Amino acid sequence: MPAAEESRVPPSAPVARLDSPSGPVFSGVVALDGPSGTGKSTVARGLARRLGARYLDTGAMYRAATIAVLRAGIAPDAADPESALAITKTVEGATIDVSTNPDHVSVTLDGEAVDAEIRENHVTAAVSAVSAVPAVRAQLVAAQRELIGDGGIVVEGRDIGTVVWPLAKPKVYLTASVETRASRRAGEQGPAADVAAVAADIERRDRLDSGRAASPLAQAEDAIELDTTDLDIDQVIDRLVDMVTDGTSHE
Repeated sequence: MPAAEESRVPPSAPVARLDSPSGPVFSGVVALDGPSGTGKSTVARGLARRLGARYLDTGAMYRAATIAVLRAGIAPDAADPESALAITKTVEGATIDVSTNPDHVSVTLDGEAVDAEIRENHVTAAVSAVSAVPAVRAQLVAAQRELIGDGGIVVEGRDIGTVVWPLAKPKVYLTASVETRASRRAGEQGPAADVAAVAADIERRDRLDSGRAASPLAQAEDAIELDTTDLDIDQVIDRLVDMVTDGTSHE
């Protein structure tokens, strides 16, 4: 069963910004959703630092679960009942811990650090199939809600504003052109990366993530769309800080 590092009971109402004698303290929940390659992780960590908030990468949890499945010798196929059951049992038996410190991000699987392994290509190729299993999403969403707890956190993923924490404010959906996303992701993989192959994989994951029955990748109706194609990291973070400070929403 995934373990929440800072387990707390979610509140029944949205948390808001509070003021302390030393200045503003962010105690809300920011939801950053969007497909891969839009800069979510870098932007979310940077925003958390600027706000003095915690940071949660929900995708890292699904990647750690995927490692557990692959190590168990299971070929992930959410459409195959036997495979889905085996995946569910494996993830139920795994202990996944993630830190919420934006300056010291860490992911462990059964006590073993897997920070580097979760980004490897074989994990990327399988994570959509593992995360499409409804029982797996239910398990990890419950753990994510415990980690979010009473707020003060920036959360990134694909279903934060729609499923994990619908009361988040602001909810932001990051986008970028496929070409830009592929270039960014290839840059992370090193000079030997094939940009065309990366683009094809991004489009494959988009189809799988958007088409799954459980918690599909989708923009919340009240989310603000932010296209990062022509923006650098600091520009994106600046816009997000303004949204948080101004209380921007589509209510």
